Amino acid sequence: MDNGLLYQISLTLIPNIGPVQAKQLLEHFGDAQTVFKAKKRDLSFVEGIGEIKAKSIKDFDRFKEAENEITFCQKHHIQPLFLKDANYPQRLLHCYDAPTVLYYRGNADLNHSKIISIIGTRSHTDYGRTVTEGLIEALQPQNILVVSGLAFGIDGVAHKASVKNNVPTVGVLAHGLDSIYPAQHKSLAKDMLLNGGLLTEFRKSTQPDRYNFPQRNRIVAGMSDATVVIETDKKGGSMITAELAYNYNRDLFAVPGKIHDNKSSGCLKLVQQQKAVLLTGAEQLIQELGWEAKKKPTKKQRELFIELSADEKVIVDILKEKETVSIDELFLKTGLSSSSIAGAILSLELQNVVLSLPGKVYKLV
Repeated sequence: MDNGLLYQISLTLIPNIGPVQAKQLLEHFGDAQTVFKAKKRDLSFVEGIGEIKAKSIKDFDRFKEAENEITFCQKHHIQPLFLKDANYPQRLLHCYDAPTVLYYRGNADLNHSKIISIIGTRSHTDYGRTVTEGLIEALQPQNILVVSGLAFGIDGVAHKASVKNNVPTVGVLAHGLDSIYPAQHKSLAKDMLLNGGLLTEFRKSTQPDRYNFPQRNRIVAGMSDATVVIETDKKGGSMITAELAYNYNRDLFAVPGKIHDNKSSGCLKLVQQQKAVLLTGAEQLIQELGWEAKKKPTKKQRELFIELSADEKVIVDILKEKETVSIDELFLKTGLSSSSIAGAILSLELQNVVLSLPGKVYKLV
């Protein structure tokens, strides 16, 4: 059994240690195993830990639960994603409360170059359904990944429209991967596994309790370039997700509706508060997110006319290997300082070699 994974999952089982504290521990000690091996005194000195949480770490005795989780994942072809793994959704790393471990079934790239979340009320109108379906159909040529929460209402409409239009779609769950909630979406979930997937931070046997949904919503908001709110009242899960997206500095869009319609009152409120951009169609979304097709200079032209510095060449070589690379990946792979990377990226952008995407993700022009 993978000892590294065992300690990573065990880190999520420690009482009083949430994602924020786990990230602080990992930044201090380097990896999960070293956290468990550390002395209580050293643990207590870490910011946000203290004596009580240090004692929780040293008293931890639930490794068997972590072993059972690994066995379950292996049996059901579930991929655990630790926040330092390359396949972990890199956009989430910019969120202060990013989950320590995620569990994933599917074949979609969680670091796809274009990811949008589509959310809304569970009791949508025909207008909301039509807008959602039309938006996804219009965006299909853009090669996007659609994320939502697999709930009744707009979530389900977004996933179904994505499946129909052969757009990869990922459902973020508020429970473990040993069940599907709502049960009526089991067939839809199976279809999504063929082109997309299911993602959760919750271990098996975790029920879809009420307080799990706000936790789920931060993943929906954080792993995307933009969140689109189709229909929502002024209160509810969609508004929580929208607020999270806004606080994570993600692009936020809201579809307008009738001013006296409660199901559009949340969207109108977000626009009125200047937190969301009023969205009228796919073309506007493409333009706002900078997804317009651009003529690419050939590699030969780039090599002939641009002389790169040593730092710039290191970054360009990495970008040649993948379609897109996040700032965190560049930091890990180059070994350069953050200031050196920032300077090199700026220079490459000015030379029209590198294009900056939402979420501090970069690609070659």
